[in-house]
Amino acid sequence: MAEEPLLIEAAEGSELIDTEGRRYLDGVSSLWCNVHGHRHPAIDAAVREQLGRVAHSTMLGLSHPWATELAARLVEIAPPGLNRVFYSDSGSTAVEVALKMAFQYWQHRGGQHVRKTSFISLEGGYHGDTLGSVSVGGMPLFHSTFEPLLFRSHRVEPGNLDQVARVLAMHEEDVAAIVMEPLVQGAAGMVTHPPGFLRAVRRLCDRHGVLLICDEVATGFGRTGTMFACEQEGVSPDLLCLAKGLTGGYMPLAATLASERIYEAFLGSHAEFKTFFHGHTYTGNPLACAAALASLEVFERERTLVRLQPKIRLLREWMSQVERMREVTEVRQCGLMVGIDLGEHDPGLRLGHRVVLEARKRGVIVRPLGDVIILMPPLSISKQDLRRLVEVVAKAIRAAYPVAELDAGAKGRLDAALLEAA
Repeated sequence: MAEEPLLIEAAEGSELIDTEGRRYLDGVSSLWCNVHGHRHPAIDAAVREQLGRVAHSTMLGLSHPWATELAARLVEIAPPGLNRVFYSDSGSTAVEVALKMAFQYWQHRGGQHVRKTSFISLEGGYHGDTLGSVSVGGMPLFHSTFEPLLFRSHRVEPGNLDQVARVLAMHEEDVAAIVMEPLVQGAAGMVTHPPGFLRAVRRLCDRHGVLLICDEVATGFGRTGTMFACEQEGVSPDLLCLAKGLTGGYMPLAATLASERIYEAFLGSHAEFKTFFHGHTYTGNPLACAAALASLEVFERERTLVRLQPKIRLLREWMSQVERMREVTEVRQCGLMVGIDLGEHDPGLRLGHRVVLEARKRGVIVRPLGDVIILMPPLSISKQDLRRLVEVVAKAIRAAYPVAELDAGAKGRLDAALLEAA
């Protein structure tokens, strides 16, 4: 029996509304991108105003005021030293751009540096679905099919600093950069790193002459409690990848921020062809840039990060209670990013999926990563709605969990009942 998709027709604040008028709490920020809630008046107005000017103009040989202003704002709020901005249109392409920049940087340096053609990445890492991003990914379920098409990446265990140091010592002559999600690996199931790991990796990169690429597509724009996760360990990467929350979750837009050192390696005469030959039709789209500028203004005007801190503390308190449930193996939290690990079960049970269906029946949208339930609500969520999110998910876990102990016949009957209820 095929499962009918839920058709979303409207949204308001932290809620999605389907074609039947039913409301659902958006517990995953519409795939981790919505920041200030749906239909925020300031962002709506900015996009409408921009439509009265120009919806799109190429940035190949041209530019526009909104891209220029946004680049200046991003440099202002980014970790120190990231002074140059290159636009693209998704998290995957932001990482793709960073990988190509890192590779080309060393090629321009010449000499023995041209041997730097590989990367180091973390097991369980996820950086998007284009082939470069997949090459530095570490999730076999998503990536193994494409193995013959991928370039070389040395994978290391998250949080294992000794292993990072060993691999760097063995391969520093051929490694262009280390690629990592700072503090927490989202698609891996909210796997958090030990305190100081990011800072130590930065020091190792400096010691071995390797660039550091931080993928903040998921962690950026307040998700971990600070504007960027790197801030929490005082780290400035050589390349920073941004997307998702950049426009407040309104439109596709991405940016790769680079240090001046990276930028200067691409300067030269026309005959040298040092140009970074990479461009997309919708790079720096004016509508998206207008939405992003409005989102950053909302961050300031509504003191979003300050108001977020009590919510993070409350969520941590409530999650400690969830972690004590017999059905829950572990809860992992970083800011407003949460993974509720239900342990290892027969994949045929699809326990995580059942929890999602149970939550949906109760008016809450969440997503599973296997048998890990992911919570990542908009930063603007009210404390009341945040509590409702936690309570509903706890009830959904309890409602779905007994299926693990059913025989095959009962499981099949419950499958049909869940699908019908959904």
